[in-house]
Amino acid sequence: METLDQVKNKLGKAYEDLEFLLICLKEVMIESDEAELANEIPWITSSQPFHNKEFTGKHLQLFSTCFQLLNIVEVNGAVQNRRKREDQNSLSAIDGLWSYNLKLLKEKGFSAEEIAANLSRIKVEPVLTAHPTEAKPTIMLEHLRNLYLLVVRRENQMYSRFEQDENRKRIKIALHRIWRISDVYTEKPDIDSELENIIHYLTKVFPEVITLHDRRLVQAWEEAGFDTALILGTQHFPRITFGNWVGGDRDGHPLVTAKVTRNTLLKLRLKSFEVIKQELNVLQKNLSFNCIAKELDYEFQNSYNRLLNEFRESDGHARIDFPNEAFKQYLTFLIAKLPVAVYDGEAAEILEDGISYKHPATLINDLEILQNGLKGFGASEIASTDVNEIIRIVNTFGFHLAKLDIRQNSRFHELALSQLMQAAQLDGNAFLTGSENKRINFIDQEINSCRPFTHPNITIGEEAKAMLDTYRVISEHINKYGDQALGSLIVSMTRNVSDLLVVYLLEREAGLMINTDEGMVSGLPVVPLFETIDDLIRSPQILDAFLSHPVTRNSLNLQRRTNTSEIPVQQVMIGYSDSNKDGGILASQWYLYEAQSKLAEIGIKHGVKIRFFHGKGGSISRGAGPTHWFLRALPPGTINGDIRLTEQGETIERKYANKNNAVYNLELLTAGTLSATMLQDNSHIGEYGLASEFNYMVTRSMSVYKQLIEKPGFIQFYEKATPIDAIEQSKIGSRPSRRTGTRTLNDLRAIPWVFSWSQCRFNITSWYGVGTTLETMQKLNPEMFERFKNSVKTDPFIRYILTNVDSSLASSDEAIFRQYARLAEDVPEHEEFLSIMISELVRTRKMIDIILEIPISQRRVNHYYSTFLRAEAMEPLHNHQVNLLRRWRKGNEEGKTEMNDLLLLELLRCINAIAGAIGFTG
Repeated sequence: METLDQVKNKLGKAYEDLEFLLICLKEVMIESDEAELANEIPWITSSQPFHNKEFTGKHLQLFSTCFQLLNIVEVNGAVQNRRKREDQNSLSAIDGLWSYNLKLLKEKGFSAEEIAANLSRIKVEPVLTAHPTEAKPTIMLEHLRNLYLLVVRRENQMYSRFEQDENRKRIKIALHRIWRISDVYTEKPDIDSELENIIHYLTKVFPEVITLHDRRLVQAWEEAGFDTALILGTQHFPRITFGNWVGGDRDGHPLVTAKVTRNTLLKLRLKSFEVIKQELNVLQKNLSFNCIAKELDYEFQNSYNRLLNEFRESDGHARIDFPNEAFKQYLTFLIAKLPVAVYDGEAAEILEDGISYKHPATLINDLEILQNGLKGFGASEIASTDVNEIIRIVNTFGFHLAKLDIRQNSRFHELALSQLMQAAQLDGNAFLTGSENKRINFIDQEINSCRPFTHPNITIGEEAKAMLDTYRVISEHINKYGDQALGSLIVSMTRNVSDLLVVYLLEREAGLMINTDEGMVSGLPVVPLFETIDDLIRSPQILDAFLSHPVTRNSLNLQRRTNTSEIPVQQVMIGYSDSNKDGGILASQWYLYEAQSKLAEIGIKHGVKIRFFHGKGGSISRGAGPTHWFLRALPPGTINGDIRLTEQGETIERKYANKNNAVYNLELLTAGTLSATMLQDNSHIGEYGLASEFNYMVTRSMSVYKQLIEKPGFIQFYEKATPIDAIEQSKIGSRPSRRTGTRTLNDLRAIPWVFSWSQCRFNITSWYGVGTTLETMQKLNPEMFERFKNSVKTDPFIRYILTNVDSSLASSDEAIFRQYARLAEDVPEHEEFLSIMISELVRTRKMIDIILEIPISQRRVNHYYSTFLRAEAMEPLHNHQVNLLRRWRKGNEEGKTEMNDLLLLELLRCINAIAGAIGFTG
């Protein structure tokens, strides 16, 4: 209770709400015949009951639930705090949002007209993934969302005490439900369940969030004193769309088959119609105006009669349900043209006929005619709000809901091509072992030929069949519905230009390439993914060669014409995970920064805009951090009003589960992209001012980091001192934790690597090597150290990195890690590793304090006290996990299968509880 009281006194209401929920939970436990357990609820129990007592599975469930309650009150506290600051000051009081950025641009001398012109250029696309997936089942997420809404109701001061009492009862009912639902997957989730989770956000959250986001933009525009006539119409708003990887990302994921991709595309299409139909139904109810069609403007009359005749010609008659409500009847026609059957509010099946809408542009055209008709009728405000909002929804979600990316590993692609060559009596092995020049020469000879390698009756290898089946599914979908549902063909682990050109040959084989007067071209973007440090260093040369290739040039020009872009656009994806695993946090961040600058220069050289796709995760090690700080830290000239970035796993739930928080996070992205674009447009791409300092630090930090992970015995120490073996058995996602199954650090995915270190509270992936590097620079090059230290106040890139390192240090716990390290006592070097790593932790904390000058308890008050509170309740969880790991591993050695299955389930629940307490899985 003492710790909670300290935090309440320092941070206030959110933690009073936590105490309220914990008391409600205590009553729920007593009502559930768990009186003894009720007296062991963390933070409101005066004693520490687990020093001389067993920590059971029920305790694990209890503590996991309590951390969920803490997460809920902290999110609500942040939302309410923003509301209060906006109300007491102004909309511009919150850093990173629309009003803040419009005020900043205005102060920098930009006119309303200039800002409006740039606003329509902005394109942002969050890409939702299940990699890593949620560490909680979807039903648990639903109940937690419901509880959140009940907590929000407590903020309403207009409710009587009787209404508040009723709300308290509903909170307790919600807690009863949460208590009785398992917080761990007992069966590994399949792709369908992961897709359902993504679809929930795309259909139940984001449509309303888009509308609320746009309203806040208009409010901010008005507060800035700008003329709202400049942004009337959805064409003046930033373009927001969504991407999706579930059902398309097959890198190391054998369960994602061509059939899965086909079903995913159709499911997304079906659900898009559900969203649009719901919006049209609401609009129809709101347009029950007394008027007849022949009294309205000529364009509307023509469209009304055209639609009426379409239905008469289709089925021989068309009933007019609302003869005296022309707008309502008009919408009846539009709703009937949607090719979907909806039962009980859920889209059940696609039903296409001769008059059904095939493409969203046709629907938008009909809605714009409706909008003009309303203006002519004198209902301009309704035309500019209600109809604008649904046009915006159709523009955002189209008839596809979210663009599906198709990602596969470069090695898989080259094996597929080799197998096709073998089937065609060519030497496929020579392609695999040949030099880069020989590979490119072969591709160039083949690419402009329409002759396929195979015919349908030829047996081909597994990889070749998988790729051709997938590309044929894509081709069929494009031929039937157009290409709007498809995002990009992403090549992970791009090592050279032939890795990208191979995709063209695979497309040709499947009939996906388009034959033009200029030769064969790809209608879909082929996108490199640069992940490792070596790949990032080589990326400019690879992109230069790729953009120089005639097929790429012609493909980009075709895509430009299709998308009506001013100049060709080449998407480039950069990965934050593997580069971190390769060289540590400083090396990763610097090579990512440097690569982006050089790639942007390559784009300028070829007259191509580079659209960066940032493959970020939920942890500091994998690129996480506040969105507005992230955008400001990007190199000048690299945003250009156009950005994609992944939203992964628990990040989706944390940022978007509650709509007010979802609006906030989306606004940070759109407003920050506009501001960074306009301010960066005044900068030229040149060498970073502190490049010499960073090169100095990167060399040393990467050397320190590699000395650790390459030291003999480290892998054995890592596998014993972290719960990586249990994580690899976990059922929190459908994807394997290793790409090929080889038990090496190289083959281990970056996500479980980060996850395993975070579980034992020793986040070496986001600070190791920083302390030694800074200390060495201070001693050997004090002038350089002072330049670096002084830049923290003015350089957003440095501040972003060090703030993230600071956050990671705050959640690292030496005492907890010592317990895990004892699990590796049979590794001869375990004491040496423990000493090295703890020394670096202490050193890094000291150097960060020197550079940032103010203690974390003062500079990051909310973060510090939240971590302080969490640490108290996490201690028994870690103790329990260490005990379970010891027993489970011993059971594995002794072959006690049945007992070990039970221990593993308990261990996975413990992993979930700690992940929930920390706030991310990887």
